[in-house]
Formats: sequence, structure tokens, C-alpha cells
Amino acid sequence: MHRPTPKYLRIAAIVIGVLILVLLIGGYIAYSKRETLLQTAISKAKAKALCEYNLDVKIGTAQFTGLSTVAFNGISVVPYQRDSLIRIDNFEVSVKLLPLILGEVKLSDVTLKNGWLNLTSKNGVRNFDFLFRKKKDSTNTKSKSGLNELADNLINQVLYKIPDNLNLQNFRITFADDSNQVKLLAKTAKIDDGDLTSTIDVNDHESTWHFSGKLHPSDKEIDVKLYADGKKVELPLIEKKFKLKLNFDTLTTRLNNVEHGDDETQVFSYFAVKNLLVNHPALSATDVVIPSGSIDANLFIGGRYVSLDSSSVIHLKKLDIHPAIKYQMNPVRTLAVKMHTNWQDAQDVFDSFPQGLFESLEGIQVAGKLRYNLHFFIDTSNPDDVQFESGLAKQDFRILKFGKVDLGRLNREFVYTPYEKGKPMPSRNIGPSNPNYTSLYNIAPDLRNAVMTAEDPSFYTNQGFVQESLRKSIAEDFKEKRFKRGGSTISMQLIKNAFLSRQKTLTRKFEEILIVWLIQNGRIMTKDRMLEVYFNIIEWGRNVYGIGEASRYYFDKAPSQLTLGESIYLASIVPSPKKGLYAFEPDGSLRYRLHGYFRLIGNLMAKRGWTQPDSSAYGFYNVRLRESLRQKIAPIDTAVADSILRQDPDDPDAGMLLPGVAEQQEPEKKPGFFQRLFGKKDSADLKKDALADSADAVKKRERDAKREQKRLEKQRKKELRDRGLL
Repeated sequence: MHRPTPKYLRIAAIVIGVLILVLLIGGYIAYSKRETLLQTAISKAKAKALCEYNLDVKIGTAQFTGLSTVAFNGISVVPYQRDSLIRIDNFEVSVKLLPLILGEVKLSDVTLKNGWLNLTSKNGVRNFDFLFRKKKDSTNTKSKSGLNELADNLINQVLYKIPDNLNLQNFRITFADDSNQVKLLAKTAKIDDGDLTSTIDVNDHESTWHFSGKLHPSDKEIDVKLYADGKKVELPLIEKKFKLKLNFDTLTTRLNNVEHGDDETQVFSYFAVKNLLVNHPALSATDVVIPSGSIDANLFIGGRYVSLDSSSVIHLKKLDIHPAIKYQMNPVRTLAVKMHTNWQDAQDVFDSFPQGLFESLEGIQVAGKLRYNLHFFIDTSNPDDVQFESGLAKQDFRILKFGKVDLGRLNREFVYTPYEKGKPMPSRNIGPSNPNYTSLYNIAPDLRNAVMTAEDPSFYTNQGFVQESLRKSIAEDFKEKRFKRGGSTISMQLIKNAFLSRQKTLTRKFEEILIVWLIQNGRIMTKDRMLEVYFNIIEWGRNVYGIGEASRYYFDKAPSQLTLGESIYLASIVPSPKKGLYAFEPDGSLRYRLHGYFRLIGNLMAKRGWTQPDSSAYGFYNVRLRESLRQKIAPIDTAVADSILRQDPDDPDAGMLLPGVAEQQEPEKKPGFFQRLFGKKDSADLKKDALADSADAVKKRERDAKREQKRLEKQRKKELRDRGLL
């Protein structure tokens, strides 16, 4: 090994000395000029804020108080023609020198005293709308960075803005819109060598919040908890604006690690909540409470997608759920959701359900094991091809004891109380003590078969659900951007009527599905008994419940005496029973618009061998409404009647005018502009013109009726096909 010669050592020493000298000279120059450089940087920042965001930034004084520490006084930020946004009395910040030399600004120490962030949104004017404004040159340049690059940059920017040490005193945040106001006062907030403590006054002593935990941004590790003194953390602004009631005891968030590769940014995090309470009209009629819940959330972000990786785990008491969600934005927008559980003790599964989610099942005791699997995929450019599979598998499953509601009560006589708009209607005994109660074998076979054909052809063979029908419903709901189709089977309709409220909420739908599964898999009821109870409790008209009441109300007959035509008519009104009388003409015959429906249902029944093929519309022309009801039906324009019949069956006001059709009158038409200009014909002239045109009008109505009949027939076929019934 050769030792360096003295010559080379001298050269190295000279080079190092020169470099040190250059650094010292440069440092001296920079140090001597730093105040000038600071003021120049401030002037540029002010000009940029004014030019790009219309922000008037003012700083009373700004000066260096140490080698890398700058103190500011009298800071204010006011958007143009808006309320003041920020005011800070004293702000002192120091940066780390080594990252600064490498071109990165990493905060070391921050001190802030007496600050105010004021957010307002009144009469459609926001003083923070500049945050959503695009830069003037944003249309000229397009970033080629993928979501993974943006996420990594954002994470680094946020972490680098968290100082190693923080001393904050009296920093107020207020938000006010046209009807709400929120005030947060951070009396103190400190970060001391990574330890976070804070005290936040909410809405002038309404409650006191605390943030506490560990912050080590350099290591990309965060572990912070939010809680309140002596009460829950409540968010009244969210409740007022979105009707979402949300509160909890503690919320813990943890950032474990961030890894960035060429194609993907991976964020490993953890969230936990204690006694989370949620309530929203679309979610539930009562509070839903999660006593203890957490998620190991591993978020993977690619160039054009965001995904919750399958390594993530949701914990609800003793229940572990493994989700996998991926949202792809290019080349088309797709959403894929997979979820499964391993085999788990059935009692642990039911005990882990949030309180208030399935009220009727609270306290249920079961045995065996359960496992759940879900697969969902939708291409937003082609929603009709949505994929949906959901199944709850069982091993030695059995029900030991019913919960809050006795699911077996439908096997014996019981009292049924229907509700209209949340108000109870007269109760009915569902059993032999009720003279209108009808056993299954005293119901005309044509009626049983017609209703099953229209509502659930596979009733006797399915397990309470028809996956294809649910899949079609999801596609339709997605296209309509609302819950339009429910995909309900007869089993689901029975459970909804017998055990649950009429409120359309997500929890009620989930509860309906779970109860159907329990009844089917727990062998609580036979199919015949389910169908018998179904016919005796469903609504068939205004305050008409059960087939015994319905057959006498419409046709003055016993259910066993109903004809094929009368059966198909009754099947047609099951989705919208309050509109039933609109289907009739004043003479008691059916409106022609139902002709296509009769042919469709009749042909489907014939294909299944439930009736004989018939070329005369399967009894359509022989249906006659009970004579005493005809007096309540006055002449009404065909278009008006058809419009009422086509109303959404879920519309709470649908059919509310029944049977007062006679009270409706065509509103008087006001003369148009040219009639007022040239004079309106008197009534005698109008009658003369009407008589002259009557023959043409009759022919036109007949043509319109035929076209409407064909259109409605096609529409009904499509509806049945979408429900998986064709």
C-alpha cells in the first residue's frame, strides 16, 4: 500500500482550504446581504400573491434574529373585495441549514402568537375561493406527473411543513356561512422533540378538544389522537349542513410509513375510533354506534389509480374484514370492490355488528361458523355490464334464540299493523280469527301464478335473492343516480312488510337482506307459509290489505273465485296499489293501456305451463270493477290517467288523489298571444269546430292508443328483463 506523498497532501490541503475560504466568503456575503435578500423575497411573494390570487399581503416588519431564524410582525392577508383572511401578530420561523443548502426548506422551530384564520362564505361569496382558482397559465402547460408523483410530493410537502418544535399560543380559526358559525381557539399547541400537546376551545367554551401524540415528520411517522374533555367530540357544522350526525370519544390516526417507487406510492396508515355515532336520514332512522373500530389502511397510488390494498384489514370488535378497493381513472373510469372474511364464529359475527344497525336482531344467539364474500366491478362507460356477487356461507349454522324480534311469529297467528307516512293504520289479525284471512289453497291458482310471474318467478327455487335482478338494479340505479330499483323478491317484500319500517334507508335494506337469509338458512318458514302470509299482508289499495279484502273490494268475490283476467289485474297493482282504480274506465272496464301487460304476463304464464295460451289477451276484456266503485270514477283524459299510472311507485304522493278522480277538472286554458291579438272565438264557434273535427279526433285517439299500447308493452318487457324475470 502506497502512502500519499507530502506533495499530494499539500495539494489536497490547498484545495480544501480554498473551498473553505470560498464558503466563508460566500457565507459572509450572504450573511451581510441577507436582510436585502429577505426583503426581495418578501416583495416577490407579495407580488405573486397579488398577481395570481388577488391577495393583498402586508407584513409590518420582517428581520433575521439568528443565523437561520426570521421574525415577522403584523402579518395580514386580505383577498380582493373579500373579508380579511389571516391576521398574525407575531410569527417566528427557523429552517434547517443542511436541507436548505440542498434546496429543500425544512422547518426547525416555529413560534406563533395571537393569530386568526377567518373563513367566510356568505351570499355565495367566499374569501377563500382563490384556493380553487386555476392559475392563468394552467391551460398552457400540462403536467405529465401521475397520481403517485403528486401524492408523494404532497406528502413530503405536508411533512416538511411540520416543524420539529412548535410553540403556538392563541390561534383562532373561525368559519361562518349564511346560517352557521364555528369557532376554534387553539389556546396552546406545542411540539417538543416530537411530543405533541394542545388545548382547543370550541365555540366559546362549548367543549374543549385535545390533540396529543407523537410527530416525527423526518421519519415519516405520525401517531396523533383527538379527544374532548368529559364528552364526545361533536361536529355540529356537518350535522347542520349535511344532516349527518357524527360524534366519537377518541379518534386515532397513525402514519406508519411511506414508500415511493417508480410506478407507485404506498402509504401505510392506521385509523381507530371509539364509540363512533353516525346518523343520517339516508343511512338509518336511529343512531348507529360503533363501540370500537379500526382499519389498517394500506393505500397504494399509481399513475392513474387509487387503491386500498388487499393487505388492509377492518376490525369491528371480534370481526375482521379484508377489503380491496381500486378506482381506475384512465383509460376509462372503473371501480372494483372485493371484500371477504375468513371463517369466523357466527356469534362473534353477530356480536360485532354496530349497535342500531340491525335493531330487530339485537340479542340473537346463534351457533356455527360464517364466511362472507363480495365481488363488485363497474365500468362507468358501460354500467349495464356491472358485475355483482355476494354470498354468506355457513357451516353447521343454527339459530338458538331470536333477538329483539321473534322471526318465527309468522308461523302462527299474529297482529299486523301497517303504516302510512309513519302513522299506524288499523291493525289486522293475520290468521283464522280474521274473516278476510285466506289460506294459500283458497287463493285462486291463477292469482298465485300471476303474482309470482310478475314479482318473483323463481320464488320456490331461489334462496330469497336473485343475483341477476340485484345486478340489474345496481346498473339502473347507477344510470339514474338514485335508488330507483330495489330488485326485491317476494321473500324480501314479505320481510319488509312484516318486520321493518317503510323508511328507505341503507340499514333497513341490509337488515331486510340479513333477515331473509336467516329465515331461509335457519329454515324458520316454509315457502308455502311465506307465500300465504305475503298474500294476506301486502297492500292492494288505499287501506286495503290482504287478498281477502282486495278481492271483495275490487270484484265482490272470494279469492278462490278470481278469474285469470282479475288475477293478472291484481298482479299489475302490487308495485303501486294506490293507483289501482286509475286502471278502470267509468263503466268498470279496464283502460286499454293494460292490454299489452295482460298479453305479456299471460304469455309468460303459458310458457311455464301455468295457463293455456290465449289469443284474446288472457281475460282482459272480461274484467269488470265492482259496480259500487264505478260511481267513484269520473271521465278523465286518457293521457292524465296513463301519466298517473306511470308514476314512480316509490313516490310518497303517488295515487293520493284516489278515488277522487271526479274532482279533477281540466284547467281553463288562457288565450295565447295570437288569440289575444286577433280575437278569441266564442264558445258557440268552438263547439261547431269541435263537432266538425270529432271524427278525426276519434281516429287520432285510436291511433295514439295503439301506439301507446305498443310502447307500454315494450317498456314492460324491458322492466321484466331488467329484473331478471325474462
